[in-house]
Amino acid sequence: MTSIMSLDALTPHDPRITHHYTTIPSTSLTYHYLLANPDSTAFPQPTATVLLLHGWPDLSLGWRYQVPFLLSLGLRIIIPDMLGYGLTSAPSSPSEYSLKNLSFHMAHIIRQVNSSSGPVLLGTHDWGAFLGWRLALYYPELIKGIFAFCIPYSPPEREVTSLEEHVMRHPELGYQLQNAGGEVEEAVGGSKERLRGWLNAMFGGVTKEEGEMAFDSWKGVDVGKLEEVGGSPLVSEEVMDFYVEEYSRNGIQGPMNWYRTREINLEDELPLAEEYSNWQFQVPAMIVMVGHDPALPPELTDGMEKYFAKGLRKEVIPEASHWVLIHTPEEVNKLVEEFLEQFL
Repeated sequence: MTSIMSLDALTPHDPRITHHYTTIPSTSLTYHYLLANPDSTAFPQPTATVLLLHGWPDLSLGWRYQVPFLLSLGLRIIIPDMLGYGLTSAPSSPSEYSLKNLSFHMAHIIRQVNSSSGPVLLGTHDWGAFLGWRLALYYPELIKGIFAFCIPYSPPEREVTSLEEHVMRHPELGYQLQNAGGEVEEAVGGSKERLRGWLNAMFGGVTKEEGEMAFDSWKGVDVGKLEEVGGSPLVSEEVMDFYVEEYSRNGIQGPMNWYRTREINLEDELPLAEEYSNWQFQVPAMIVMVGHDPALPPELTDGMEKYFAKGLRKEVIPEASHWVLIHTPEEVNKLVEEFLEQFL
């Protein structure tokens, strides 16, 4: 396995990316997104365009190990800071964060950036994958292939259940109740030190004295120990400094609002449940799960194939944690390259 340190990765102020903004029609919401174009000498025209969607709690820079590699394949790359994150608007109302609304936002970005080049490839992780499946469901004409990490597709449901009911059935998702409840926002407050502790905890940091994991998916994070969390083993100090500054801009209410949308999303999708119960994606797709994510085990993909008319490739990276994009980037890039060969 190649050392992560030897892999090319974007830096927070990398000259290979340019920064752009767009306002979503009929809203006051502004998105910030990164744009990267391949070397025009090697690729007079991009081989394709890929939209990359990050998860929680992350940023567009969460794809830092994938962007240089994708550029080497001739791809043009669009990576938004998702709603509530970084330089993108962070509205206070959870209803703004519905998957239906967010799909409309992503469709606007695709049409604006890729207006003359047809549908795009879609790469997703975590909440970005939840959104990506819905984006491809609502706007199938905009997507020509999907590669997703950690979150399988599930069809619209026929009833509305609360987050509390959901966690009761899946106690390994207990952290979602903590996120939705506001406890972490209150604990972090305006303190950059506690914010850094929370981010380090989310990215695998342990308490300095006891050496205990500061976060687990059943309970969430120990908010009383945020100032005692050491550095993340997965995120460099330079990148963590950048994350702290970006999250300091609007606080963490926006990222947490994604966890306050379960009933909103289910209500939105009730009219679709019958129509889409046997619906199939008409594009090739790949789902990659990991061996060390207790909240999202690989068996969640069992039976998922029936929703994919053009085939579904299923992979597992056994040694990877939930933060697969930065934990095992070489393995990620290899799988992505193999999947993309059919498009390039």
